[in-house]
Parts: sequence; C-alpha cells; structure tokens
Amino acid sequence: MADDSPEVAVTRSTDRDRYEITVDGREAGHVSYLDRAGQRVFHHTEIDEEFGGRGLGSSLIGHALADTGAAGFRIVPVCPFVARYLERHHDFDDLVDQVTPDVMAAVRERTG
Repeated sequence: MADDSPEVAVTRSTDRDRYEITVDGREAGHVSYLDRAGQRVFHHTEIDEEFGGRGLGSSLIGHALADTGAAGFRIVPVCPFVARYLERHHDFDDLVDQVTPDVMAAVRERTG
C-alpha cells in the first residue's frame, strides 16, 4: 500500500532570516527572526490559509527552536504564536529570554 502522506520539510533560509516549511515542495509558511547579541528573536509566523489546521505551525516552530538551541542562541518570542508554543512546550524553558524594549526597538528597526 502506498504512503499518501505529504512530504513536509523545514529549512532555514539564511538569506531571508527565516525558517520555511514546505508541503510536497510548496511553501506553506515561515517564521521570521532577527539574530542579535547571541539571541534569535522570532518576530513573525505565517502559515498560508490553504495549509491551516494541519499543525504545520507547531512543526515549523518546534524545528526552528530546536535548531536555534543547537546553534547556541537564546530564544526571544516576540511573535505571539512562538510565545504560545513555548507556554505549551517546556523543552526550551532554559533558553528563553524576556522580550525587552531594546528587543522591540531592534525588531521595529528591521521590519519598518
């Protein structure tokens, strides 16, 4: 019997400062970040409507946070989706830094 499950992949796009999730080769969403002073600041997550309700956002965030920890960065959850993920998954508690006014200023400077 053939496996009809879609192929889901998460990759880091260093030139775009984001992690992207694809389903059968089609981009389904991304989480954008800003690296600063040993921190990876996650400031925006987006999953295309067509791919909503499949748990792809959680898969994307889980992969991005694991990769961030493995790279030696601290996690700063500006994005509400990332913050909610961290409230429910405690694997990264020792890597999370608070969102500060300085962090928010850096995000505003980057995103306009």
